[in-house]
Amino acid sequence: MRPLLHFTAAASHRQHHRLCRHLIRTFISARIKWVRDPYLDTAVEREKNLKPLLLLKTLILSQPSQTIPLSTVSPMKPHLHLPATAKNFIEKYPSIFKLYLPPSKTMPLPRVKLTPKAISLHHEELLMLSLSHYRKDVAERLAKLLMLARCRKSPLYLIDMFKYDLGLPHDYLLTFLPEFPEYFQISDMGFRDSSGNVVLGLELVSWRKDLAVSAMEKRVKSQGENEKRIKFLMNLPRGFDLENRVMEWVEEWQNLPYISPYENAFHLAPNSDQAEKWAVGVIHELLSLLLSKKTERENIFHLGEFLGFTRLRFKKALVHFPGIFYVSNKIRTQTVVLREEYKKNVLIERHPLMGMRNKYINLMNRVLRRGKPIRSGFVGRKKGNSFIKGGRRKGDDNIYRIDDDGDE
Repeated sequence: MRPLLHFTAAASHRQHHRLCRHLIRTFISARIKWVRDPYLDTAVEREKNLKPLLLLKTLILSQPSQTIPLSTVSPMKPHLHLPATAKNFIEKYPSIFKLYLPPSKTMPLPRVKLTPKAISLHHEELLMLSLSHYRKDVAERLAKLLMLARCRKSPLYLIDMFKYDLGLPHDYLLTFLPEFPEYFQISDMGFRDSSGNVVLGLELVSWRKDLAVSAMEKRVKSQGENEKRIKFLMNLPRGFDLENRVMEWVEEWQNLPYISPYENAFHLAPNSDQAEKWAVGVIHELLSLLLSKKTERENIFHLGEFLGFTRLRFKKALVHFPGIFYVSNKIRTQTVVLREEYKKNVLIERHPLMGMRNKYINLMNRVLRRGKPIRSGFVGRKKGNSFIKGGRRKGDDNIYRIDDDGDE
């Protein structure tokens, strides 16, 4: 458990908490409508299919031959989170993947490999991921995530939920954690899963006081503002109007003391405004730790429940403050975005790994000559040609859209 000494900077701050635990106010009775933000929706939608694409890329490169039979990929659709059949997904991105028939085989089965441009981009990514300052940055983000928990540890299944957002390698247990024995250790969480198996977790070896500074506190300190009255940045989208009484309530709420997310404030009455400001601060810090400053809403709820917050508390925090958080309904899920980190649809501070992911997105969206976009499953049709849309010959349902082995 974290020493209480780490929780507060001054005894007067602790005394204020004891007073606040009895001051219960409720959010005023006013409906906060959801207003679509086209810029942030674009930022979310731009990464559509990127995560499953990178998972498939990793799977292919994990094979000794760096190719894999299509028949092996197909049953892994749920594991790879593919939005379509493996064949359709692969054909949708011909600048990344290539289907081919191995030469010199009787009745060969189609296989998948990466294009030369995708392999080149992967090597560039590996070089960046091997840099010591990059790896230390990721280690510190992971450590701060663990420090949000009072026990300084988290089940591995929760870490897995955030490993993509944190920039962790897919095999971080083997290739990343051993580099930081002074930070992390695998430990027993002290409970079992529904099948009776022991749940393993990742534990921070010791509390790191130098990391227990939130993004909000860093911002205020850098700007020379009053550290006792830290206010959240609010950026309401165009066309979003709050009632005057709501604006007045928000202003009063903003003037409440800021409690660090690395402090244990569960002694506060859960329905108090002070407790809600702390919950908002926890979500804000979580999103600040993530490379793209956004994640799926369910990830936030799962982490919140482990930290000790009810799902309702986190849901209210997201709904009550649309100027801080935006919930997008794009790409078949709900994604929570930290508004202040975006200027229109562009991240203000871009992490190097986000730059690499943008290169993959550009390759995914690569267009053909004459400006015609590549279309999923389209081969083209010439006069007298027996090929039709989908890559099949008329009368033959068993022929894939594939090429002879050979690089583009």
